[in-house]
Amino acid sequence: MPDLYDGPIIDSHHHVWDLGLGRHPWLAAGASVAHRYGDYEPIKRDYLPADYLQDIAGTGVVASVYMEAEWTPGDGMTEVRTVERYREESGVPGSMVAQAWLDAPDAADRLSELAAVPAVKSVRHKPGGATSRADVEAGVRSLLSDDSWRAGYALLAEHGLHFDLQTPWWNLDEAHRLAADFPETTIVIDHAGVLASRDDETVAAWRAALERVAEAPNVVIKASGLCVAGTPWAVEANRGPIEDLVRVFGAERVMFGSNFPVDGMFIDFRGLVDGYREILSAFDADAQRAVFHDTAQRVYDPRPLTDQTS
Repeated sequence: MPDLYDGPIIDSHHHVWDLGLGRHPWLAAGASVAHRYGDYEPIKRDYLPADYLQDIAGTGVVASVYMEAEWTPGDGMTEVRTVERYREESGVPGSMVAQAWLDAPDAADRLSELAAVPAVKSVRHKPGGATSRADVEAGVRSLLSDDSWRAGYALLAEHGLHFDLQTPWWNLDEAHRLAADFPETTIVIDHAGVLASRDDETVAAWRAALERVAEAPNVVIKASGLCVAGTPWAVEANRGPIEDLVRVFGAERVMFGSNFPVDGMFIDFRGLVDGYREILSAFDADAQRAVFHDTAQRVYDPRPLTDQTS
């Protein structure tokens, strides 16, 4: 049997939220938005740092990265301040990806505010656009191709901020152009390019899209969010996609992310980590450490849990 990874892990993508604050419209009672996982009622509950720490206990996670959680639009600094408080009280998270609206009239000021917070390493603004391959073929484009949005994006480099991109794989050709036009900014593709099904044709097209975008050296990718609606997370369903990510990008450009508590609808944290350990055992020890730790360390530089200040 190949050796299973037993070193430190950085979780590059998770959320925490207090629904009592009333700042997450999509998680409010009675709310329902289109979600690739279908019914998400089970996650309409508080998920605080204490809950996350309980989930990761004994799994080897030494640091984590908070991902903005669709906080009330335009109120991103309040989210950052809330998460900063969690960070100082519990050590969770070690760094964060903040909400930013790059096409907003005040984008420059907001990015300056975010960049002044040491824990903020990246921003996310879901770009919308084509919702199918047919839309792309019909000429539908996302904000990644919008001049006003790109003007905001151009400001990221001067602040040393990365960009987390969550978009379906069929929009990744736009991401490739964006990466080429702004080579000083790192693009982090979230959730492996959103592979929502496992039929052979879709997987082949997804893999081809990854191969094209991986040509840009300033693009990295998260092995995260690989659940399929109505199907428990399983090693055999995810072995091929995760191996593809490593082979296409190289382990030094791939990072593990749990997407908890959302992916917790399909598997517990230990089961998820153990599944990744089994799959990644196909690669050598250096590659395993890169995916589990080193890539996220280089990109997000999260403060370790043991370095909490209170």
